[in-house]
Amino acid sequence: MEEKIYYHVISDIPKKVGEHIILDDEHHNGVYKRVCEQMEIVEDIRKNPDKYRNQELSHSVDVALRELALEKVRKEKYPNYPSRMASLYVSKSFKEAEQWGDYFAKLGRPTYGIAKIKVNGNVYEGDAYKCFDGVVDEAENIRQAEIYWLNGANEDGREPIVEILADGDIEIVEIVKEINANV
Repeated sequence: MEEKIYYHVISDIPKKVGEHIILDDEHHNGVYKRVCEQMEIVEDIRKNPDKYRNQELSHSVDVALRELALEKVRKEKYPNYPSRMASLYVSKSFKEAEQWGDYFAKLGRPTYGIAKIKVNGNVYEGDAYKCFDGVVDEAENIRQAEIYWLNGANEDGREPIVEILADGDIEIVEIVKEINANV
């Protein structure tokens, strides 16, 4: 596998130069943890969908339903793509990473800085516009997940909001900018 250079907004957990982040089937990210925390209600929704049809689901349950559908479609149709639950979200340019860093800081998320990283693994360029709120209807979640992974043009002609997923062995090469917001 060819090593590639990207930028990553360090949030939630501080990182150091030389640190390696391993993301694969056995090493997951925070999305995976947040999905696992919702599994009890997700299983109840799957067993008793009518009970939830007219209820507004919490954001964390919406996300869990979405991510589980995305993972199912990825495993079945795109197994070489990184899992959204075992990958790092990265940017091609420092400027792009800076925009994400500003956004995270404004949301109140702990944002430490921006790192230049070396990726030795798989990479997928998706469109954040194609992310969706999960719903009770599993078939609809699967349909939306297929649109996400197919990654065609947006129906309304909008330019994509590029989100890049990277897995494998990811090394922190340099801390390019300190942000230290909400830490």
